[in-house]
Amino acid sequence: MLEQNILEQLNEVFKKLENSVSLVYNESDSNDQVELVNLLNQVASTSDKIKVFSSNIKNTLSIPSFHIEYQNKKNGISFMGIPTGHEFTSLILAILNSDHKGKMPDDLIVNRIKRLKGPITLRTFISLTCENCPEVVQNLNLIATLRNDFTHEMVDGAYVQDEIERLKIQGVPSVVVGDKLVSAGKIDLLSLLEKLEKEFGLSEAEVKPQELNLGEYDIVVVGAGPAGASSAIYSARKGLKTAILAERVGGQVKDTKGIENLISVTYTEGPQLAAQLYKHMEVYPIKILEHRRVKNITNDKIKKITLESGEYIFAKSVIIATGAKWRELGIEGEKEYIGRGVAFCPHCDGPYYKNKNVSVVGGGNSGVEAAIDLANIVNHVTLFEFAENLKADSVLVEKLKSLKNVNIITNAKTQKIVGDGTKVIGMEYVDRASNEIKKLDLDGVFVQIGLLPNSQFVKELVEVTKFGEIVTDFKGRTNVKGIYAAGDVTTIPYKQIIISMGEGAKVALSAFEDMAYV
Repeated sequence: MLEQNILEQLNEVFKKLENSVSLVYNESDSNDQVELVNLLNQVASTSDKIKVFSSNIKNTLSIPSFHIEYQNKKNGISFMGIPTGHEFTSLILAILNSDHKGKMPDDLIVNRIKRLKGPITLRTFISLTCENCPEVVQNLNLIATLRNDFTHEMVDGAYVQDEIERLKIQGVPSVVVGDKLVSAGKIDLLSLLEKLEKEFGLSEAEVKPQELNLGEYDIVVVGAGPAGASSAIYSARKGLKTAILAERVGGQVKDTKGIENLISVTYTEGPQLAAQLYKHMEVYPIKILEHRRVKNITNDKIKKITLESGEYIFAKSVIIATGAKWRELGIEGEKEYIGRGVAFCPHCDGPYYKNKNVSVVGGGNSGVEAAIDLANIVNHVTLFEFAENLKADSVLVEKLKSLKNVNIITNAKTQKIVGDGTKVIGMEYVDRASNEIKKLDLDGVFVQIGLLPNSQFVKELVEVTKFGEIVTDFKGRTNVKGIYAAGDVTTIPYKQIIISMGEGAKVALSAFEDMAYV
């Protein structure tokens, strides 16, 4: 049963609806059928625009399922399972997006979606405990509302274990077409679109050249995490014409669960903070261009920023706040087996390795914490660390050492992830003391080796360190006039949300100050 405060919130959210949305469930002998129907009826009770009724079709799989109809026509969105837990938001957004309400992409992204060659039918296998799954489900549902020949079904893997085994799925979210894996693991809308374009191709429709010019601005911020959002807000408050480009608002923060060190906010979670950043930017006249990736920036007085989409934008000053991403091992077999034994999120994918043997690569806090969490689920965990000693906090190391189903191997260089063509079966590593190559039989490898600055697109333009961090002075200036940088992508120590916010504000003020003296 939904709590009263949630029903009241939904009542407010669904006031935006203008047209009818129907939740149509299939008949089923499943013991969970009553729970599904009750959930749908509770959601519908918050708006007279939402209806619930039976399709009068018997689900032969005995699994609770339903689809969405918009103005009495199927819109391509369906759910196999009960969208509770993290997927409850997917249901709410599916209803809003069906009526083109909620956060919708801009026209150029919509046109890109419409250029995909159809028809396209996809399924996404999820776990209700997965924190990365909703973003993928929501993005594919969104695409379905924008096309008549695109269908997408969320499938709760707990109901279809035989199919999970047949498809050899070892991580979520896993997007499949037929029996072919299209995408596995965490992925944003931009990267998902790129995969769909590669898989299905594009129609012959062309984008007009004039549609690619996004205009000229005083400040263009690249990146919309804490540093980028702060930069954009401070720039706009100074009266500067401001635009912000980002793959997704929130950046790495969106993948963070609990945040307890943002001063004055005792607790929040990444997705919530990302939504608040977006909402705060909307208060100001900031042009928000999400789902964009920068290709290059020119070193001219008025800088031209070219995007991988072919679009371009001009700026008097540029602030780079692109943050960092999970660092990959870069070894043979890693990319080939992502989603089939190689994982980066122990919380999301850990349950798929119950009673199996896995390794964690990385002896810092994140690696040791991952090993501790996994030890409660899997049969055995082997932690690998390149250095001679673990780098994690001593309290975590002691906790790890107390666990009976954990083995620690230090002074080891991971060399190769071994698979049988469909899944991971082991890992090769070098004993750095003896230089001997060893192999360990495994069912999965969790990579936890830190972050990599997202500076690749400017490494030939501005000065960067050997680690890829952009070098800045105390005011956030790079070695190139008119280009500034802030947050985790820079050499500023202590990669913390609150520090990034402060750095973003400082850099925006620096850019404004420099403009005033030009």
